[in-house]
Amino acid sequence: MKKIFALALIATAGAALTGCNDFLDDNRYPLTSIVNNPAYWSNPSNCQLQVDRYQDELQPGYGSGSGYGWSLFKTLSDDQVGSSFADWAYPTETATVGEYDYDIVRGANIIIDGVQSADLSKADRINYEGIAKLIRAYEYYKLVRMFGDVCWFSHQVDPGDPEALYAERTNRDIVMDSVLQDINYAIAGISTSKNIIAWSKDLARAIKSEVCLYEGTFCRYRTVAENGIAPNEERAKKFLQECANVSLELVNSYGFNANDYQAVYNSTWSGSESLGIPAFNSNPEIIFGRRYDSVNGRHSTISYTASSTTTSGMSLDAFRAFLFSDGLPEALTTCDNTLVGVPENGGLSIANLLAVRDGRLSKITDPNVYYKGMEWERAGCVGMTSSSGFGIAKYDNEALPVGDRTNSAYNYTCAPIFWNSWMMLNYAEAKAELGTLTDADLNLTVNKLFTRANLPTRTVAELSAINDPANNHGVSSLLWEIRRCRRCELMFDNWIRYWDLVRWHQLDKLDSNTHPDVLRGAYVANAPEQPSIVDGEGFMRAYTNNRKFDKKYYLYPIPTSQIDLYTGAGYTLNKNFGW
Repeated sequence: MKKIFALALIATAGAALTGCNDFLDDNRYPLTSIVNNPAYWSNPSNCQLQVDRYQDELQPGYGSGSGYGWSLFKTLSDDQVGSSFADWAYPTETATVGEYDYDIVRGANIIIDGVQSADLSKADRINYEGIAKLIRAYEYYKLVRMFGDVCWFSHQVDPGDPEALYAERTNRDIVMDSVLQDINYAIAGISTSKNIIAWSKDLARAIKSEVCLYEGTFCRYRTVAENGIAPNEERAKKFLQECANVSLELVNSYGFNANDYQAVYNSTWSGSESLGIPAFNSNPEIIFGRRYDSVNGRHSTISYTASSTTTSGMSLDAFRAFLFSDGLPEALTTCDNTLVGVPENGGLSIANLLAVRDGRLSKITDPNVYYKGMEWERAGCVGMTSSSGFGIAKYDNEALPVGDRTNSAYNYTCAPIFWNSWMMLNYAEAKAELGTLTDADLNLTVNKLFTRANLPTRTVAELSAINDPANNHGVSSLLWEIRRCRRCELMFDNWIRYWDLVRWHQLDKLDSNTHPDVLRGAYVANAPEQPSIVDGEGFMRAYTNNRKFDKKYYLYPIPTSQIDLYTGAGYTLNKNFGW
């Protein structure tokens, strides 16, 4: 019957249960006697086996083979320009929407229900129930971000119960209340406090920080006209305060790489100090991450950014977002604010542009513009090209052997999933939104990031007085500058930027007709070799297409096949707002 209620694949010690997603042809239900048995769940090793299966679902890391990290190079953003046209995820309705799937929810519920009848110690039962509820909560959070109202299931669905199979979607606010309850249960119940590659209380806290910041700001900025639901200030303040509280706990519990912005991104598991490679497993900022090493697991992210593959480069919009070394934006700086590089050695150097800007920019992108016809080399990696002319350097570790950097599926730097700089930004933004941000808060968070980026530190009053003319979010100067710092610090990370635009109700900023810099690249009119497309102002374009915003894109469409299934069974599944 319905794909969205497909049973999660349950691995067992003695058998692998297989089958398709359709209940009419699914040999995973009823659950086999191996799993549908209190004795199975009474073994803590079996419980651990089941919850560990979902770590990859939490965040898949950097990607391997031909994949380059699903969450790092999502070009539906104003930060990156794809090598091919990056349109909306679902510009029109379609029969299937891959993200509309409840497999993980069901898998978590199987674990939750299983441990209830198990002969486990109280601590073990609460621990595994807490982990499973965290899995369920994070999956529902992602579903709500994409689809709004979703079907809430607190237990396994019986395929023989049509009222459950064809359940109405639950109001997204109610679902998110349940998500918060699940996360709080996980924080209280998970037995491990800290572990950077395993389930822990601090991982649950980091997820809570992300979820509550999203919910608090989304509920503040949503509108009836474009989201179909009115703002809720009381709800916004509740979730923002929850975010501030839990983020502060993490900020106070983890360290900070004061001198190395890239250490979070290009550390190897055990490190090699003689080569200048820090150790991921002793990095003070890491809350949770994915281990890679040269023997047991590798990825392809570095090779994507350091080989002949055309990288989805930084957009001009992103480049212009970085402050100058005097701590002021492009329109107000006393520094040279040109966007014109210098022809040099047959190429186009932008070292002059980087030298006067936020120090993070020179870590994130390269000192040369490059594209097909004007390739460039980074530390022995030859023939590099970028869709926008601006490359992406932040994930590369030049101390690694060239072959370990350029060969696909041969990279072994570890992937951060949650880390302290991110939590600092969550805390600062939540406090700013609440109107309670202090200078002490800035010194604990944003000013540390500024100092590392060779920018002047600021007080709340000073950030509030900048008043950048480019502020097009309709928020205070303080919030605009906090958002700017967040964008620059987390650029290309985990598709954070896209969901920030959604929760701030700023998704229209991806419309290239009204915001052309989101699909523009470097200024290339004076380059020795010209790319195939240069616009009338001398900026590189990867393609001529334009992306047009529609309010419906705040939500993904409900698959038409699911709507038809409901209709055929005499039930109703409503479309999303605007579709």
